[in-house]
Amino acid sequence: MAERPSAWQTRIEGEWHGRPSLFDATGTWAGYEDIRRSSVFENGTTTYYMDGGLEGGGPLAGRFRLGAPFAFGVTDSDSDRIYTGPDFHGTGRPYGGFVDAHYYGPGWQVDLNTWNHVLPDGETQVYSSVLYQGWAAVGCFNGVYKRSTDYDSNEATRTAIEDFLASETRNGPTPHILPTKAHGAFRGDCELWGADQKRIGDVRVRIELEPLDLLRTRLRTSWEGAVERRFTTDRRRDGFRCFYEGPDAWGNAQAFGRASYLSLHLADALKVKGREFIIDAGPGMRAGETLTVVYEIFDGNVLSRVLHGVLHWEAA
Repeated sequence: MAERPSAWQTRIEGEWHGRPSLFDATGTWAGYEDIRRSSVFENGTTTYYMDGGLEGGGPLAGRFRLGAPFAFGVTDSDSDRIYTGPDFHGTGRPYGGFVDAHYYGPGWQVDLNTWNHVLPDGETQVYSSVLYQGWAAVGCFNGVYKRSTDYDSNEATRTAIEDFLASETRNGPTPHILPTKAHGAFRGDCELWGADQKRIGDVRVRIELEPLDLLRTRLRTSWEGAVERRFTTDRRRDGFRCFYEGPDAWGNAQAFGRASYLSLHLADALKVKGREFIIDAGPGMRAGETLTVVYEIFDGNVLSRVLHGVLHWEAA
């Protein structure tokens, strides 16, 4: 048994409140999952608790609606966190404020790849779980969580959380769409971590957008600092799908709500697997101005680095 909680466990202490949306494999919104989630370190043992329920779900409701809260043990570690059941079995690896988890949920009967990104404010968590049947995606849960430590005893906290959940209800189904007529850039400082889970340094990330028409955007991406890289690619949107069509990067992406999950292939055997989540996108014709990013960088087929942070929109 561990004598004290890990750094990641300390980072996520308290209770997290969210209303993630459920999407089917095509990216079509299907419903909400109301969740209060916490992890308790006690007597050297860590246990995760998830209480809530699915609202809506359409054809997926029979698979993802359950009649009891989740609970599962965790072997607490800043290396491999092992989920020991009974409700989830698998592992997760933290890289600073981001954890990449792969596990199986017997109740949902799906394999999950969950990305949890605790933002620098320490109070906001960007969450997604892509759900798989074998190698095929069958859906996705994603959304934003807020932390509380006194929800049950503090009326002001309850009011703030209820207001936040109302905003997630409005914004959760919003599709991931970049500004279609505005020239500008998302930019911010991100953290770079090695595959060995050691921090390498900071990277200034800039993604310049030049709209070509209502469906195509030229992206000029630069990473400066602990990793140096520049590449340009034309991004074409087709509904919830996107295609990156050179000249420097090729690949595609699938959006589930505000989050776009991308796979990019660059020259010299560099591959990027990422999630770009516009957390303040909402209904109507506004694209949002806060983009949280996580990029897993592969040299060949081997994970080498993880880059994550928050970018903010600046109009040209």
